[in-house]
Amino acid sequence: MSAVEHFGLLARYNADMNRKLYDAAAQLSAEELTADRKAFFGSLQGTLNHLLAGDTIWLKRFSTHPAAIPALRAAQALPQPGGLTHSFGTELPPLRAYREQLDAIISAFAAQLTPADLKQVFEYRSTRGDVYRKEFGLVLLHFFNHQTHHRGQASTLLTQAGVDIGVTDLILWVPDL
Repeated sequence: MSAVEHFGLLARYNADMNRKLYDAAAQLSAEELTADRKAFFGSLQGTLNHLLAGDTIWLKRFSTHPAAIPALRAAQALPQPGGLTHSFGTELPPLRAYREQLDAIISAFAAQLTPADLKQVFEYRSTRGDVYRKEFGLVLLHFFNHQTHHRGQASTLLTQAGVDIGVTDLILWVPDL
């Protein structure tokens, strides 16, 4: 599997896992969604909002990639989060709709990547304003790893609330040969 195909796999896994995550979260009451469970972002809702904020920030950065990847034009119109704890709301249906919008952009973007895109030097600013120059493929790997990391936290919060998200192993998305 090429690196480009690998990122396509990660985009599919990402979208499928986010659907499972929101399906599971929909089983909770509003009080359970917002209950402070002592997680890094407090509640399940805080974790979901962080994932939306982080993905939005990265997609907006990716839209400046020198290759001008067409699918990322949609990211330019996204609202700029005020930070990594930005709230996109308290109601699950609008959060899910925004999540699905982001996942559609991510999937389209992954389908348009080329090996040359992954090798390019990508310059971006952190939320503190620090400038970084890194190989784009490695930045993209961080992007997907960040999602998996926080979805793991969300899965734990759901388990604590008595909801089983189901199997989350990436290996189930890896094609058999």
